[in-house]
Amino acid sequence: MFCYYNGIRSNKDLSDIEDDEALFEELEREEDTEIAHMRERRIREIQQEFERRQSLQENSHGQYTEITNEKEFMNITTKEKYVVGHFFHEDFRRCKIMDTHLEKLCEKHYQTRFIKINVSNCPFLVEKLAVRVLPCVMAWVNGYAQTKIVGFDDLGGTDGFSTAVLELKLTNSGVLKKKEENTPQVKGSIFQSHTNESDDDYD
Repeated sequence: MFCYYNGIRSNKDLSDIEDDEALFEELEREEDTEIAHMRERRIREIQQEFERRQSLQENSHGQYTEITNEKEFMNITTKEKYVVGHFFHEDFRRCKIMDTHLEKLCEKHYQTRFIKINVSNCPFLVEKLAVRVLPCVMAWVNGYAQTKIVGFDDLGGTDGFSTAVLELKLTNSGVLKKKEENTPQVKGSIFQSHTNESDDDYD
């Protein structure tokens, strides 16, 4: 209960105000300390991410690399955690289109290694993996093949498909890290039959 006399607050009232002010000051100090800790954590996270990206880049991550030896190609797919590999031929127009999209994705997904190999340089893999139609893109996670994209049928069946469509296919296979933003959906099975005459047969 607050007592007033001639418009002057009692000592009890003043004491309560001082207690409130002390409490507010303590809360402000705690808030400042928490903000400082959050800032320090964020700085550490940024530094760790920078070092991780730098390490990946030193190992050809963030680049779309052509491999000329099929043994090296196989070593990469078995030793790297995430790998996207494109089997191509330099004379096939659709392979060049696929290259354009993979070049964009490799810059966006540092955690995944992007490589390509000319089918002329990997006869064993062409036979073992049944590469019959180009372009042929495969995804490996921890050395195990996760998906096989043959031609453009599963990418909308058109040369003008968006990079986001290819990104969605690869993300669903687990070889790319999922993003929060929405990506377009494409109907059809990854392993459906391919009869589009625009795809290039390789025999």
